[in-house]
Amino acid sequence: MIEDRLGHIDYDEAGQGPAIVLVPGSCSTGAAWRPVIAQWENRFRCITTSLLGYGGTVERRTALDTDIAHEAEILEAVIRRAACPVHLVGHSFGGLSALAVALRRRVPLLSLTIAEAPAPDILRAMGEYRLYLAFRKMSETYFKAYQAGDTAAIEQMIDFYGGAGTFARWPQRVRDYATQTTPVNLRDWASAYDFELPPALLATVDLPTLVLWGEDSHPAAQRANQLLGQLIPNAVSATVAGAAHFMISTHAAEVAGMIAQQVARAERSQRSPAELCEQTSG
Repeated sequence: MIEDRLGHIDYDEAGQGPAIVLVPGSCSTGAAWRPVIAQWENRFRCITTSLLGYGGTVERRTALDTDIAHEAEILEAVIRRAACPVHLVGHSFGGLSALAVALRRRVPLLSLTIAEAPAPDILRAMGEYRLYLAFRKMSETYFKAYQAGDTAAIEQMIDFYGGAGTFARWPQRVRDYATQTTPVNLRDWASAYDFELPPALLATVDLPTLVLWGEDSHPAAQRANQLLGQLIPNAVSATVAGAAHFMISTHAAEVAGMIAQQVARAERSQRSPAELCEQTSG
C-alpha cells in the first residue's frame, strides 16, 4: 500500500526480472492479473495496483470532476514506487488510464500495452458514429436502469463487453463486487467519455506499444482499439483469438505470451537513460 497524501493506493509486487506494472480494469483489483502472472513463472517483477475506488485505492474523483488525470496520478505514484522505468500494461479502463500516463510523459516507461481500452472518443474523432453510438446507447441504458433502482444494472455493461450471459456465468463473489462498485464504474465511464483522443495527440506516443482486442468482442470495442493501434506510432496490433473483453482471465496464456513478446521487443530497443529523462521532462 502506498500512503499518499490524497489517500491510499494499492501496491503489490512479486517476482524478479524486467518490471511490469499491471493495471486492472473497472470492478476489479490487481488480483485480476493473477492468471496472467502465473503463466510467467516468476520471470518478471510484476507490480499490481487497483484503480480509484477499487480494492484499497481511495477514490479521489467527484461527480463534478472525473478527469482521467486522477487515474494517471495514482499510476504514476505506483511507477515511482516501483523504481522506474517499467513496462506499463493495462486492461479495459486500466488500459485507457495507462494511455493517459503515456501521454502525460511524467514517468519513464519502456513500453505500453493496451488490452481493449474503452476509448469511445476515438470513434467519434474518426467519424465512426454508428459504433460510437453503440457505446452511448449501452451506457445510457445502463445508467438509467441503475438510477431507477436496478442494483444489478451493471450486468448490461458486462454483457455488452463479454457477450450475453457473461455476468450470469461469473462467480457470485465477482458479481457481488461488480454490483457493489457500480457507482465507481459510472464515474469510470464519465472519465472515458471525457478523455478526448484526437489523432494528433495519439501521434505523440513515442513508446513501443502493443494494442490487443478480442476476436469475439463487441465491434465497437474492436474498432476503437484497431484505431488506437493505427494512430499510435510504433504500435503493434493483435487479435486474441476466441477471446472477448475479459481475455486476461479467459485467455491468460495467450495474453501472457503476447505481453512477454512485447516486453522482449521493448527490451531489445531500450532507450538510453538520457532519452528516458528527456521523455519525462515535460
